[in-house]
Amino acid sequence: MSKSFMLLIVVAGLCVACKKNPDATSASSTNPPAASGNPVTAPVDYLGATAKMKKNAEKTLDTVSLKKTIDLFYVQEGRYPKDLNELVGPGYFTRLPPPPAGMKYEYNAATGEVKVVPQ
Repeated sequence: MSKSFMLLIVVAGLCVACKKNPDATSASSTNPPAASGNPVTAPVDYLGATAKMKKNAEKTLDTVSLKKTIDLFYVQEGRYPKDLNELVGPGYFTRLPPPPAGMKYEYNAATGEVKVVPQ
């Protein structure tokens, strides 16, 4: 009787331990869907995630560089540039940094805001 009782407790413990935790599934949904979990496709998943991170980094760096130059122009001239080409010249850019592939700059002359958006 005691062996069967112990076996019942072990089985019940395993069932409780294997039960899905709803909090665990919601936590994983906040992570980017980069990996499929298949070891065969892991290199492809890794390269895809790396390419996406590189593109985001390029967008951020280009935008920050342009924004700092727009702010410098505003301080020196007392106004925002009419367009981004006005930043090409002495004291600013020798040429505008090219946007990442498949993207373009969107500039608002009234506020001085610049964004990188898809073409």
